[in-house]
Amino acid sequence: MVRVGLAGYASAGRGIHAPLIREAGLELAAVATSNPDRRAEVDADFPDALVVDDLDALLAVEGLDVIVLATPSGSHLEHALKVIEAGIACVVDKPLAVTADDCLTVVDAAEQAGVPLTVFHNRRYDPSHTTLATVVADRLAGEPFRCELRWERWRPVPKDRWRENASATEGGGILLDLHAHLIDSAVQLFGPILTVFATVESHTTPAEDDAFLVCRHTSGVVSHLGATSVAGAAGPRVRLLGRDAAYVQNDFEGEPNVFPDTADADADHCGWLFRALEREAVPTTPADQVDFYRAVGAALDAPDRQATMPVDPRDAIHTLAVIDAARASAEGERVVEVITPGLRPGHTDEEPLT
Repeated sequence: MVRVGLAGYASAGRGIHAPLIREAGLELAAVATSNPDRRAEVDADFPDALVVDDLDALLAVEGLDVIVLATPSGSHLEHALKVIEAGIACVVDKPLAVTADDCLTVVDAAEQAGVPLTVFHNRRYDPSHTTLATVVADRLAGEPFRCELRWERWRPVPKDRWRENASATEGGGILLDLHAHLIDSAVQLFGPILTVFATVESHTTPAEDDAFLVCRHTSGVVSHLGATSVAGAAGPRVRLLGRDAAYVQNDFEGEPNVFPDTADADADHCGWLFRALEREAVPTTPADQVDFYRAVGAALDAPDRQATMPVDPRDAIHTLAVIDAARASAEGERVVEVITPGLRPGHTDEEPLT
């Protein structure tokens, strides 16, 4: 049984990580939170789990195989380095850090210490992503040339949380939150991003709540990545344009779908292929986010624990390099080259600096 220590028991820790850890058959052995209400929630949800006040106390718990960091994004650099120094395998909720340089610091530290490290890019395991990946790989729409990915919400009265109130250097804002998912998905589908043009705005919160990125990939595909909290009419979630058809997907986790014609045909299908007014439903490519933690458990029992982790942490460096470039683009109103620390400018993971 893999014994897991979870740092943080707020919306991410309790709402996402803890249920997936349990469903994957791993043991949630200890949780770090100093909030009295959350400590009570841990006692109710996982009565056998030890509850401690902070990460330092969690690292002192004997027999933990892996630490999961579900703490605010601005603390990931400090917290991940502590876990690595303790020699315990580490899962970091995305983003790995708030800048690409900080991500590289964490990855280099883990490699030098020989400590397994991975990043919780759980959206790779969504049926919406895996079905789109099948459409791309099998050329169901022909050769793709543009892909639009959106994560748009209607929150005219914003939530009062650190994500909405913290500065970018403290981990707040929509770029480090939703765009980290969108960028990772686009890179998985179409390869690394060479250049980006972006607009970044704050309409209702101190942190940015609206951002739009135009990204050119090494494959030649251009992705349009939009996330906002102030969209009265959201979507479509996905629109892929290919030479033979377009793929459109708009049902997503119960989010409002204001275009009812784009609703999935049934539970076994995800999205539609369109040729003007002709369309056909696309079968779902099954996936489940619990597979991330199943893969973590398997990796910890493998001969090469790092190589078998579900997400290469160097992927997260590139994601943050795109976000860094997007901030520079928005500030300077220009197209910016994406330079990933540790790689030659414009090159991929296969060509590291020597």
